[in-house]
Amino acid sequence: MTSSLRESMELLNHLNIDANQSPYHGTSSMSLSPLNTSTEELMDYSEHQRSEMAVLNNLWYKEAIFYEVYVRAFCDIEGTGNGGLSGITNKLDYLHSLGVDCIWLLPIYPSPLKDDGYDVSDYCDIHPDYGNLNDFKILVKAVHERNMKIIADLIPNHCSEKHRWFQSARASRDSPYRDYFVWSDTPLKYKDARIIFLDVEQSNWTYDEMAGQYYWHRFYKEQPDLNFDNPKVQQEMLNILKFWLDLGIDGFRVDAVPYLFEREGTSCENLPETHEFLKVMRSFIDVNYPGRIILAEACQMPDEVRKYFGENGDEFHMGFHFPVMPRIYMSIMRENGDCLREIMEKTPEIPVKCQWVTFLRNHDELTLEMVTKEERKEMWEHYAPIPRMKINLGIRRRLAPLMNNDQRKIELAYSLLFTLPGSPIIYYGDEICMGDNIWLEDRHGVRTPMQWDDSYPNGGFSTSTKLYSPVIHDPEYGYERVNVAAAERDPSSLFNIIRQMIQRRRKHISFGHGSFKWVNSENPRVIAYMRICGIDRMLIVHNLSDKPQSATLQTHESLQAHYRNIGSANTSQELKTPKPPRRHHPSLGTEENDPNRTSDHFPSEGQFQDNSHVFHPHHPHFLSVTTSDDIQSHFLVDILTDRQLMVDFNGFVKVDLDPYQFYWFSMGEITTLGEGPKSRDLRRKSIFKPPSNLPQAVSNHSTTFSLKDMNLNIPEFHPHTVKSKIEE
Repeated sequence: MTSSLRESMELLNHLNIDANQSPYHGTSSMSLSPLNTSTEELMDYSEHQRSEMAVLNNLWYKEAIFYEVYVRAFCDIEGTGNGGLSGITNKLDYLHSLGVDCIWLLPIYPSPLKDDGYDVSDYCDIHPDYGNLNDFKILVKAVHERNMKIIADLIPNHCSEKHRWFQSARASRDSPYRDYFVWSDTPLKYKDARIIFLDVEQSNWTYDEMAGQYYWHRFYKEQPDLNFDNPKVQQEMLNILKFWLDLGIDGFRVDAVPYLFEREGTSCENLPETHEFLKVMRSFIDVNYPGRIILAEACQMPDEVRKYFGENGDEFHMGFHFPVMPRIYMSIMRENGDCLREIMEKTPEIPVKCQWVTFLRNHDELTLEMVTKEERKEMWEHYAPIPRMKINLGIRRRLAPLMNNDQRKIELAYSLLFTLPGSPIIYYGDEICMGDNIWLEDRHGVRTPMQWDDSYPNGGFSTSTKLYSPVIHDPEYGYERVNVAAAERDPSSLFNIIRQMIQRRRKHISFGHGSFKWVNSENPRVIAYMRICGIDRMLIVHNLSDKPQSATLQTHESLQAHYRNIGSANTSQELKTPKPPRRHHPSLGTEENDPNRTSDHFPSEGQFQDNSHVFHPHHPHFLSVTTSDDIQSHFLVDILTDRQLMVDFNGFVKVDLDPYQFYWFSMGEITTLGEGPKSRDLRRKSIFKPPSNLPQAVSNHSTTFSLKDMNLNIPEFHPHTVKSKIEE
């Protein structure tokens, strides 16, 4: 460990900064606690309760649905033309109703906005367009009242050229901030480091006339890199963390983490010194703010990102899995999941308290850095046929336009996102199929105003006549047609489908904590895998094709083999694992000691050569059960549609799927939606459109209610009729 990093480690033992004496702000900004308890009556937000495992171990982030908010674009309630923190506070109940657990704020700091806020001019204040620190305190308090979390971007690698540190540093070589940055008399140093913004930058060095030297920057020249070899810079970052954590924030998405240090003869990425400092940062948070998290933004292959979790989970809690994202699109494009399976098989195991983060789109381009040149060419030809759609090594398009606004394909993509390992992130507006504007500069075309309703002239985003960016206004994606109000009214809208998927996902701990295993399919257009966490076992099946498909999947060993009793395992003893209640198939009765009960759904004693059908009341270790260890796991029920299947005696099950259809089979539950025959598949709007007098019902909180409950003037109908029509 370098001496500078050792000094920072020692500082952790006695760091005690008085926020009221912070050099960044006066005492008035900290005079009121943002976490004052409210005496007002609150809405019932218990829907966002977390599992006992997550609560006992501070693992809320492993089960969370994240929602990425571009603050400027979300909601303007003050008529300034820019969205702000108060606008987000105003729309929290919308996010809560969608099922969001944690809000991720894009940069909120003062900035010249050369890079949309990633060029920070003050790390401890709010951009005046977005509000002030008091607005931030109000937002944090309101988020926590709803049993939700909130994180924000932290940009440690670089700041703005307008930051007072850089302005002082360039003015004199004797400035105390001169060594806050990386200087050189020649632009030939670190020549092995790649240039990231190839479209706009020719070098990682820029000459500054006032300073008389070149300064180092991995991104725009307006964003000089900070010098993390200077222990004062490391201490500044810890001070900044403390400032925001004291205001109640639940964590940070840390930007551009691979680039913190530079060394000659290397790519200046993923250096050992970077990991040493990240351990310091993690230790600071764990000691002083347990339960808060840091998320690594490292656009690398999974074996490299694995290093950012630390050998023992002592660096980042979470890390983006960038290579999964383009392969979801590639799998749907090719109607073949081999590329997705390949990258998942290359994904290493991570510490039990760490978590991958996955996404379909975000505020940047759909990056193709993590695919081959041939794959990149194939993706560009399919998803970016117009040259303007390309930028850097990616595609500047939103999700809906990428999928040609085919809701079936969009739902399929979300199903993959919600069921593959990791905590998913939804990008604002994608839940209502918002479009983009490729004719805006840079990545601004995917950062247009949120479309709340069809009101003129700004779709409910703002009353201002001068917006930071024009709203989408075209026949297919314009706010008159695509908006939140319309999506909330339509039970078959993408918004309501995602909402249902999130509600179902939340009931199954295997999605957040479970193991992952591919299930072989003889049909390459159908991919299947399992998510298993103790008695919670899920079989996920997707049809990647635009035509009906069938697949025979082997999910178990032969049913004629004896079921094994497995002892406790030691693999997860560092977690406190609650003992879950046993679920029973209705035909097996409700008592564990009833070995003689049979039904039409389960083979009788004579159908087995042994007594393997007898139900054993053994309770194996919570995290170590496999599908073949439990007699109930051979009953499959789709938690989205209530469709039921059964695995045959040889451990096989045949699944028939409509175009782009998917199933989330729970292995061991005869019904999951609470109403049995009244459950309906809300996802098939694009396949089957019922007559106007047979509208579909919406399931809410695992119960079924009619559209009459939504105060709509719709005649009553018989639920069995709709179900039979859909099955036809």
